Amino acid sequence: MMGIPESQFETWAKLGSITQSAATYQSIRGVLNDSDSPYYPKSFEIFLQGSYGNDTNVYRESDVDVVIKLNDIYYYDDSNLSDAAKIAFNQSKTPATVSLVDFKKDVLAWLKKQYGGSVKGGTKAIFIEGEGNRRDADVIVCANYRRFQSESTGTDNQYHEGIYFTRSDGTSIHNFPKQHSANCTAKHQATSSWFKPVVRIYKNMRNSMVAAKVLESGIAPSYFIEGMLSNVPNELFGASYQDTFIKTYNWLKKADHSKLTTASGLHWLCRDDSPTSWPTANMDPYLAAVEEYWNNWYD
Repeated sequence: MMGIPESQFETWAKLGSITQSAATYQSIRGVLNDSDSPYYPKSFEIFLQGSYGNDTNVYRESDVDVVIKLNDIYYYDDSNLSDAAKIAFNQSKTPATVSLVDFKKDVLAWLKKQYGGSVKGGTKAIFIEGEGNRRDADVIVCANYRRFQSESTGTDNQYHEGIYFTRSDGTSIHNFPKQHSANCTAKHQATSSWFKPVVRIYKNMRNSMVAAKVLESGIAPSYFIEGMLSNVPNELFGASYQDTFIKTYNWLKKADHSKLTTASGLHWLCRDDSPTSWPTANMDPYLAAVEEYWNNWYD
């Protein structure tokens, strides 16, 4: 019995294929941005998020996450504003002339027109089944979101901008994919380019654990693994993959999980009853399973 060797970590650290994912994104982006679409006159933007957008994709990942964000309206969180700022904000608001519901209906109808039966509604996103060289893709239809900062006057631009959408069960979700991506890149640079390969190691290890039936599928989503590792001090990355894995894991095991944030820094990583956080019932067993997998690894 021995720990996992450096050679295995080197294999897990490699970046997965990006050729098909890039082609898939460009293909779907072209369809979404077609001037013949019923929603084209509206103000919107299209961008890539998730593992492919953050260069943390691994071999077994297939879904490409595409975001189309309506900018003609925005949802907001004004809970941090002072009473005076809230009054100023409410006085400055204007009635919305478009709706996210209608925008999503138009996007769905347009995608079905272009891709036919390959398009299916999902819990959070519109799913487009891959065909030929095009990979499976999830299209998240959302609106602009603003979380006002406490120093804001209510009429300035002192807010964190994110995305807002709803699940099929009506649950409202807001997150901050651009901050997530930017912070992962900054972390990668601050760790002398160790961060993203180490994320891929943890993700590939998770996939191996699921395949070996020592971890239930869905317990450790990639989003939360990236967020988890973004909290680890920069000085613990380096020397070797094995050394970095041991140091980062030991730090995470001892850390106060209630104080960790997602990679965006704008949500708590580990909370119960929150659609944007990792349930403690999943994070703690995941870390325990990682240690067991390490201790029972045979070369």
